[in-house]
This record gives sequence, C-alpha cells and structure tokens, in this order.
Amino acid sequence: MSADRLLSMLLLLQTRGRMSARRLADELSVSVRTAYRDLDRLQAAGIPVRAEQGRVGGYQLLDGYRTRLTGLSEREARALFLAGLPTPAADLGLAAEVAAARLKLLAALPAGLREEATRADAMFHLDAPGWYREAEATPYLPLLVEAVFSRHAVDVRYRRWREPQEVNRRLHPYGLVLKSGTWYLVAAANGRIATYRITQVLDAMLSDERFERPEDFVLGEYWSSYLDDFQARRYTGTATIRLSPKGRERLPANVPPEVVRAFDATAQAVGDDGWIEAVIPTESTEHARGELLRLGIDVEVVAPEELRRAMADAVCVLARTYGRG
Repeated sequence: MSADRLLSMLLLLQTRGRMSARRLADELSVSVRTAYRDLDRLQAAGIPVRAEQGRVGGYQLLDGYRTRLTGLSEREARALFLAGLPTPAADLGLAAEVAAARLKLLAALPAGLREEATRADAMFHLDAPGWYREAEATPYLPLLVEAVFSRHAVDVRYRRWREPQEVNRRLHPYGLVLKSGTWYLVAAANGRIATYRITQVLDAMLSDERFERPEDFVLGEYWSSYLDDFQARRYTGTATIRLSPKGRERLPANVPPEVVRAFDATAQAVGDDGWIEAVIPTESTEHARGELLRLGIDVEVVAPEELRRAMADAVCVLARTYGRG
C-alpha cells in the first residue's frame, strides 16, 4: 500500500469533487481494482468518502471536509514555483494574482522549504517565443481566459487561411494552449472541437450563453491528438534528395525535426565523396523548394521531377539576377 498514493487520492477528491473509480485509477496510474481497495482504506481510516450509484455517480468527500495534510517535499516546493512562471501569467492577465499566490505560498511554507522554493524561483526563467520572432500581440487573450473560466460562450470574428477568410463564430472555449510562444484556443463550435490561433481573432465579445465543458474532455490528450493529426495532414508528399557532408550538418538548422528523422531513417551513401541520398516528407513543391534552397550547393533534388524543375528555375532566376553586374 502506498501512503503517497492514498494522500494523492484524498487530495484529488478534495480538489475535484465527485470522481468515478475509473477516473481515479487513470489519474493515479493504477488498476480500477486497486482504486477500489484504496477507497476502502480511506474509509477505514475515518476519511468520510461517500459513494453514489448511477450513471453520474462516483466517490466524493462529505461536504465541508478538508485535509490539512499537504506533506510538501523539497522537489514539490520547487515544482510549485516553476508552475507559476511569470511570462505566461502576464499574457493571461494573471500576473498580479500569480505574484500574490506565490507570496502567500512562501509565507505558509516552513523555513527549509521556503528557501528551496526561493532558490528554484531565482534559477529558472521562461522565454517562450522562438528566436528571430517578435512576440505576438494577443489583445483578446484576457477576455478568452475569462470565457474559459466562467464557461461563457464567446462571439468572435476570426481570420482563417481559406476563403472566406473572415468568419463569425460562436465558440464554447474549453482551454488554452501555449505552443512555442503562440497562444491557441481549443473550443467547440457547431458541435465540433477545433483549434484557433488567438492572434487571428479580430474581435471578441462574451455572450450571455453558458455552456458545460464535457467531463471526459482532457485538454492535454486533445492537444496531443491534434498535433498528430496536424503532422499527418501537413506532409502530403515525399522527395528524394542528396546531401553533401556539410549539407547533412546544416540540415537540422533548416528543416523541422520530423524531416531530419525521416532523412536519417532512409539515408544511404552514394559514391565515394560522402554524399548521402534519402527520402524526406514534403508539404508542397513551393514549401519544399524554399526549405531546400537554404542548403545551397550542398543539396540536390533527385525526385520528384516537379520539385527538381522548381529548384532549377529558382537557381536560373538567381543566376540572371546576380549576373547583371
């Protein structure tokens, strides 16, 4: 029996309210049978856990019961301070609240843990945007945060890539994701969950409509599935290319990691001069040409012929441009 697991189960029930045995088991990475045994042990220890039957039943603590057993370890104290890194909090309009919460947490910690947490706070800084990129303006992000927390629908005017570019949508916001310095809203519209880049929101207004977020929706799981689907839709073709040794060294700095992995998985030596031939995924002829031109004389496109011609045409234009002097 794990005392840490029992405490985690107790804190889950305290913070989330009613939960099924299956949900508890998933959260704690144990079997449902183990979750039932742990619930019995909590009840035997005098913890007022109440079971409710039915389709929406589950386990919950009696109203008003709260444990004061926090039992923070040094690593947990560090983690709490890393969870409130200031830049994303400021983007969300919560900088003052995060600062106040961190101050209260510091005051509540014993002296040893207070020192450990302060050290962690001083040793880490998050700068989310990538290199060579300006921070993106997100004027409607605080409003969307309010919509997520209050479960109010929001009416937006949104700019998308396909025609018609500007569309009006009523969204039920389920959550927010920060990816490489860019904020995304995950929301339901017309019964379908989709992802919206917040910099593309041209106007937004809270509505009076309230909505219920599905109990089985898990933001992290949705985002992982979205990324997998995005990659599957992103690459629609392949190209066979050859790289010099210098080109292979430069490849990771000029193409996405998945292209580098595909190159390594299919790489074969050609000739005795160190050149390597491999197959890589491509989005489109135009996009592939732009990426591969960065490698200059250290890359040769073997196939498809359409991409090979596009590379040749670009090189001819460059030659004419620089041959005028």
